[in-house]
Amino acid sequence: MPRSEYIKKITLILLKDPKLTDEAKKELSSLLEQTPINELKVCNCARNHLLSIIGTFPAEWDLIIAPHNQNTQIDGTIKQREFYKGITVYAEDIRSPFNIGSIFRTAEAMGAENVLISPFCIDPTQPRAIRSGMGCIETLSWERKPLSELPKDIPIFALETGGENIETFKFPKEGICIIGSEELGVSPEALKCATYGRVSIPMKGLKASLNVGVAFGILMQKWVEYINK
Repeated sequence: MPRSEYIKKITLILLKDPKLTDEAKKELSSLLEQTPINELKVCNCARNHLLSIIGTFPAEWDLIIAPHNQNTQIDGTIKQREFYKGITVYAEDIRSPFNIGSIFRTAEAMGAENVLISPFCIDPTQPRAIRSGMGCIETLSWERKPLSELPKDIPIFALETGGENIETFKFPKEGICIIGSEELGVSPEALKCATYGRVSIPMKGLKASLNVGVAFGILMQKWVEYINK
């Protein structure tokens, strides 16, 4: 039996589990309808939903909501958030709540205007994402949007291997940066949308691998430095 067929059969068994939420069933069914199926994405999605059913032991830090700056001033009015107009990040299929929370936290700290997330990206309001984001999900504008709905009239570029060195890349004053998951990277479909180009972080290590949240932090620092020249 081909591996793809085996994955389909296992996933169909999972879909019959009464503990699986309707949202999870819809997500898995949508992945199985693709031709050919993305085997890695189906496996990761099924694994995440299985873990949510079975339950896992939380890390110690996960039991605590770390303190963060309040959004209100002494007189009770809401603080006005400062940001760089037109600076947007598009998170494609980020499945880890810790990573999406980290991305929101960095985007808010470095002054991104908003965050866009793909249809298969984990919900930023998931409890662990909220904790990882240190409350930034509450203050940063975000929206779930497919690639097909990204605007065509502003620069779009991708953070991915095989691109121009981040030290020489000419960042746009306004634009959208696409970042992908650690497992799959930026999809071919998303790379087609990145008509402004592709930027890469040079690395010397044998693994040449960075956590997506760390890589995004490096990119935002360079982007802000460039537009402030």
